[in-house]
Formats: sequence, structure tokens, C-alpha cells
Amino acid sequence: MKNFILVVLVALVLFSCKNEDIESCDKEEAKQSTKNFDMYEMSEMASLMEQMYKDNEILKERIKKGDTIGKFPNHFLKIHSSVMTDEQENDAFFKAQANHFIRSQELIYEDPKNAKEHFNSGIDACIQCHEVKCGGPIPRIKKLYIK
Repeated sequence: MKNFILVVLVALVLFSCKNEDIESCDKEEAKQSTKNFDMYEMSEMASLMEQMYKDNEILKERIKKGDTIGKFPNHFLKIHSSVMTDEQENDAFFKAQANHFIRSQELIYEDPKNAKEHFNSGIDACIQCHEVKCGGPIPRIKKLYIK
């Protein structure tokens, strides 16, 4: 008997709603959900780091294959001036690690015979910085090492 009453109540609720009411409710919910949706925008620094990662993936393959390395990518120097998500993160520690990274990268192009060591030294600088600042990308950065 209880089950019969429950089934009747559910049926009444379902059949009492008009299709138009359901559609208008759906449209209203959709409007509200899009109002609350904010698109994530990368900071200049995050965007630069993504670009440096891609550049280093290519450089890694060139070094491994013994190909010509090319020229130092000058946009790496923007690491000193790019706006960070949190400007307080741009402290003395970050600046020191950035300098270490840049110097290691420059050495790859100046001393191609030891490119692998210089490359891995630059990756070390990235990891050391991210261990203190933002640990999220560390597993991804470690994939750049040349073994």
C-alpha cells in the first residue's frame, strides 16, 4: 500500500508539471550558471613559463639528437619583468633562481659541447624554485631532464 501511494504521488508531481515550466526553469538555471562562470586567465609569467617549457621540450630533443641548437631565445629574459599572478612571489629567491635558469640556458648556446649539463642545470633551477614557490608543475618539469 505504501509503495502504491508513493508511486501515485510521484506520478502526480511528474504529470502536473507542464513542459513549458520545465523549459523556463532550465533556461533560468542556464543564465545563472553562466553568470557565475569566470574564465581563468594566465598571468604573463604563467604564459611565459608555458612557452619556456615548450621551447625546452624542443631544445631537449635537439640536444639528444646532436642537432644544431640555434640561438638563445631572448623572450626567456622576460622572466625578470613578466607580471606574476601574485607579485609578492617576485622576491630575492625567485630572482636568484631566475638568474640561475637564464645563465644555464645561455651556457647551452655558448658551450654546446656541454649542452646536456647546462640544460639539466637550468631544469634544476626551475625545480628548486617551484619547490618553494609553486609545487604543482614539478612532475611535469622533471620530464624535461636529459638522462
